[in-house]
Amino acid sequence: MMKTFLFAVALASLALAAGCAKGGNGAVPPPVTIDVAITSPADTSPNAIYPTESVTLTATVSNSKTTAVNWSLSGTSCSGSACGTLTPVSPAPTPATATYVAPATPVSGLTVTATLAADATKTGTLPMNVAAVTTDVAPATLSVGPGLTQTFAAVAVPDAAATQTFVWSCRANGVKCANFTQDPNVSGLAYYTAEDNCNTSGCVRISAAATLDPTACTNTPKNCTVAKATPVLSRVSGTYAFRFSGYDSSNHATAVVGTFTALNGTITSGAEDELTSSGLAQNSITGGSYTPTSSDKNNSNNAGTLSLTLPSGVHPNQYQVVLDGAGDIQMIESDGHGTGSGIAQAYDPTQVSTVFTGDQTFAFGFTGADGAGNRVGYAGLLPMDGAGKVAGGLMDVNDSGQSSNNVCVAPPCTVTGSYSSNGNGSWHLSLTAPVNMDFDFFISSGDTSKTTPLTFYAISTDPGLNPAVSGTMVLQDSTLTYNNAALKGTSVSALTGTGPTATCAAPPCTNVSLTLGSTDGNGNFSGLFDQNNAGTILSAAQFPPATGSNNYTYAATGTPTLGRYTFNLLGDPTATTVVPPLPFIFYASGANRGFLLDQSSSSVMTGTMTPQGKAAFGFPASALPSTFAATTTSSGSSGVDPIAANLLFTWVNTGTCTAACVNGTLYDAANPAGVALAGANPGYTLQSSGNGTIALTAPAAQNYVIYVLDVSGCTNSSPVCAIQDFLMMDVDKTNPNASILFAQQ
Repeated sequence: MMKTFLFAVALASLALAAGCAKGGNGAVPPPVTIDVAITSPADTSPNAIYPTESVTLTATVSNSKTTAVNWSLSGTSCSGSACGTLTPVSPAPTPATATYVAPATPVSGLTVTATLAADATKTGTLPMNVAAVTTDVAPATLSVGPGLTQTFAAVAVPDAAATQTFVWSCRANGVKCANFTQDPNVSGLAYYTAEDNCNTSGCVRISAAATLDPTACTNTPKNCTVAKATPVLSRVSGTYAFRFSGYDSSNHATAVVGTFTALNGTITSGAEDELTSSGLAQNSITGGSYTPTSSDKNNSNNAGTLSLTLPSGVHPNQYQVVLDGAGDIQMIESDGHGTGSGIAQAYDPTQVSTVFTGDQTFAFGFTGADGAGNRVGYAGLLPMDGAGKVAGGLMDVNDSGQSSNNVCVAPPCTVTGSYSSNGNGSWHLSLTAPVNMDFDFFISSGDTSKTTPLTFYAISTDPGLNPAVSGTMVLQDSTLTYNNAALKGTSVSALTGTGPTATCAAPPCTNVSLTLGSTDGNGNFSGLFDQNNAGTILSAAQFPPATGSNNYTYAATGTPTLGRYTFNLLGDPTATTVVPPLPFIFYASGANRGFLLDQSSSSVMTGTMTPQGKAAFGFPASALPSTFAATTTSSGSSGVDPIAANLLFTWVNTGTCTAACVNGTLYDAANPAGVALAGANPGYTLQSSGNGTIALTAPAAQNYVIYVLDVSGCTNSSPVCAIQDFLMMDVDKTNPNASILFAQQ
């Protein structure tokens, strides 16, 4: 009995001791933590501060009855005032704050420490760097025609750099440029007119130094972007492939693909295939010209008229065009015989030989009309053996909402056939399965690399009942195994289709969307999207929904997996009763890159998925300022007003521009000569994820969403950052015929 009693007492003593250690309720108290952060300005990342900048630091103390702290500042490469000054705010608020003022010169290795006044063992730290104010001038490279004017935009980095004022310089072959001026109202804008005697590549060098830190770029030139311009006799010179789709004056669908050769703005020769309601026409291009639009005072270098000499009565034969920095020609019809849009790209004829060397697979996406004039979409894979044969391909077709149709009865259908040269810069593709179909295709751009894959423009040449379609073929990355793990990353998907007749006030209408999505390599898909379905708007809809099962998935199909996937997109995850996503087929040309096809809805949505460029710290607002050429990618209905535009973005860190942050010139059927385009103030927003908004006030009030595609810079080692291209879409309820626009620097 005594031993039992003593054991029980011992257990009771241990329990009491444990209870005292944990507190009265038996729980271990959470540790005291101190979080130190820069709370003003909010955009200082990654804790990069410019010389003489003043920032507010906040020390948030958790799990402590007292919150008073003592502040200290130290540096690995400085001491005393050379590290800056740190002044606690008095009387001390809760949470505690302090003001840090950076020194006049850059310094690294700084640490701010907040120590709990009641317990010196409890500390929180924040590493900081005082970085030189570097600058980014865009567009970085482009050609400029004689006597034409090009606008350049500058921003200072870090984004919080005060005032954003600059001193510009322009040198041609080391000599001051003949005609270069800074905008009198916007310090970050300057205008160069090509009136200099230099003709080597990049012989004109344009830079902007921030007045806050004028020697930063001199001391570390790799951290600054200097624009390098090349004066040329004409921006349109060389061999181009082009594609166009739209509607004629009777609202019948039309499509054109072809090629032309230009010498300093004069079209010397070419050929095109054209699909109209009357069937296929193959036309010779015997002349033509590119004429710059001198009325665009800021960017006459970017705009002009492209005319092609075709047989009498053949249209389209005139286009209003805008040129991006790479010289790509984005165009809309301007001859009064119809509406539509397209693009022409210079290509290297030496890449022609790659079509016939070894096994190569092309992913493709086509859109058009069937024999009855209904919308149809194609997507698939074409393996070419280098010897003129196609075998082992796949194809899915949505014909007016039917995935099982006259072309493909049981998807995916096997594709076989052959291909050969036409002898005029194009090739002929003759398919024998799933049914007999014929296409012509023209080389567009690219090579055998992953980053710039070889691209063809293709068009149906069937005069009978087979669907009349056109689209793009892209070389597939052969180094990937196309399973779920191959698709891991962030992408932007653009989709265009027809709107629902039931909710469209004046048919036809369009159904368009942009999706920013992430695939995890395991079949899960997440992100957000915007959609304008005949005027019904979904804005930045997050998917999958916060509650319920995840219906947003993707999966590789087939054994072996050749690049065909199923994807779930759109729906309405924000509805009270969640509307599930739609099934799409995706044919990959690379990692998160390829063609999308709505599997069975009557909208017949077709489009592309494109990898989004990586940005180490997100996409800052200062990455957007530049000049962009923008145009409608395709018209989902005859009600779409195709647009071409020069877009000019400027930026200040106060959120309010002295002039509108969005300017430019817009061209459409109602304004073939161009009309001034202006944005609200500030005009645009940009989230760190790469999606944002644009609000215009002229020529009319319009609201767009933008989704960033490619960037340069935005890395740990490069403080300067520039957005290369993005997609935009009208999200006004009053516009039931919205379209996707592609904008490129």
